[in-house]
Amino acid sequence: MKELALKYGCNPNQKPSRIFMDEGELPITVVNGRPGYINLLDALNSWQLVSELKKATGLPAAASFKHVSPAGAAVGLPLSDTLRHIYFTGDTPLTPLASAYARARGADRMSSYGDFVALSDICDQATALLIKREVSDGVIAPGYTDEALQILREKRKGTYCVIQIDPEYHPAPVERKQVFGVTFEQGRNEIDLTSPALFENVPTQCKTFSPEARRDLLIALITLKYTQSNSVCYVKDGQAIGIGAGQQSRIHCTRLAGNKADIWWLRQHPRVMSLPFVDGIRRADRDNTIDVFISDDYDDVLAEGVWQQFFTERPEPLTREEKREWIAKNTGVALGSDAFFPFGDNIERAHKSGVQYIAQAGGSVRDDNVIATCDKYGIAMAFTGVRLFHH
Repeated sequence: MKELALKYGCNPNQKPSRIFMDEGELPITVVNGRPGYINLLDALNSWQLVSELKKATGLPAAASFKHVSPAGAAVGLPLSDTLRHIYFTGDTPLTPLASAYARARGADRMSSYGDFVALSDICDQATALLIKREVSDGVIAPGYTDEALQILREKRKGTYCVIQIDPEYHPAPVERKQVFGVTFEQGRNEIDLTSPALFENVPTQCKTFSPEARRDLLIALITLKYTQSNSVCYVKDGQAIGIGAGQQSRIHCTRLAGNKADIWWLRQHPRVMSLPFVDGIRRADRDNTIDVFISDDYDDVLAEGVWQQFFTERPEPLTREEKREWIAKNTGVALGSDAFFPFGDNIERAHKSGVQYIAQAGGSVRDDNVIATCDKYGIAMAFTGVRLFHH
């Protein structure tokens, strides 16, 4: 098939809409449902991300995409009992691919609401069962087992978008797009982020990167390659825990992603894990309530007469000091940036969220300030010399 007609473009008034190939056949097959314009943008961008993660790490990978940027990305490492609890997987046996999906979907559950899922490997039953539980628009994968396909076809009353992509497809080396009637052309970003040379220039006093840190920095950089710029990504234990995308200021990226990383960590606080939810609470309401409980708006939002909708008894909020003490226990976090850090304030903010390893392009006139701030906290930082802007 060379062409696929779509209902409309980004918005209902943008018609007609289609995807098509100038040469050859489309590399995708719509197995179920009817994907839209934005669905397909998310699908094709997220597929590139997970396929590159799989190639770089050798592990199954998954991503949760919203509006052409990842809300989460991860590889298939086993989940601890704590992560199983905060990702609501229950006692269901998890395959490596299912673990990757649980990590990608669970890192930022609010941003992942209504996402598009990408899987690097053939979707199995365990992964499909996890996807079935969540509010999602669709999934893209190189294939589906019969059991998985049956589960996904029943989602959203049979309208769930299921796309199969040819894993052997390779696009042309030059890509084009139109803006305001003007055609832009550039070479595809085929930079190899697995090159050891990326970690050879280490200007900080601390120069040690553990194998796990190198893996996590690689995950951060690959994730940033498919994230709308400016962007910053915090990674721990094989998964993105905070992504700041599309900000005009680098420090706002670092703050946004750092706040998300802090929320991910605070969800593992014993008092958050034991919140007394009412029976039958909807998953989205539960996620939103956890976010409010962690935030500084708890007293205002869950005022008297409101909290009873969510809790069997009103839990005492975490104080700011309790939050700071808990966040301070998060260590060994890796941080990637899609371009250089212009000032040391980014490092100050990253340090507050447990960052000990950084990979960034380097080349700022204030590199000396950034290096000095890393040395102040014993952070190891590599200048990759690679910019990863994505628009």
